[in-house]
Amino acid sequence: MLKYTNTGIVFQEIPDEVTLAINISNCPCHCPGCHSQYLWEDIGMPLDTSALDDFIDEYGRDITCIAFMGGDADPKGINMLAQYMREEHPEFHVAWYSGRTIISADINTADFDYIKIGPFIRHLGPLKSPTTNQRLYRILPDGTQQDITARFWR
Repeated sequence: MLKYTNTGIVFQEIPDEVTLAINISNCPCHCPGCHSQYLWEDIGMPLDTSALDDFIDEYGRDITCIAFMGGDADPKGINMLAQYMREEHPEFHVAWYSGRTIISADINTADFDYIKIGPFIRHLGPLKSPTTNQRLYRILPDGTQQDITARFWR
């Protein structure tokens, strides 16, 4: 079961979007230097369609995108929530931040507008660093992935 610990409206995670970032716990990646080590633990509240509906009720007028920050322990669950957003709340963009080096086979990229992959590697830096190993992809209507990481390097 996916669980989240907290949320926040952010402006830097997805370019040109006002994003509700949902911080998901039970992260299996355990990146050295992780800024959110508390998310390694299996803590928080259930993240399900009811929780998403509650977020939309609370923040819907203030956001353009929902971002699942983590969830690598259950990519099928992440994809199910993305599908739900596509079907029930198509006015919002959907993003996923994964700490893995490749997109899980359990993910249907067509259910997302953005996917970030890559673990945090301290000496390479975060997305805003030109030396980062992490990549943010915009998923285009034809299913191709456009690397938009350089948008963070301004």
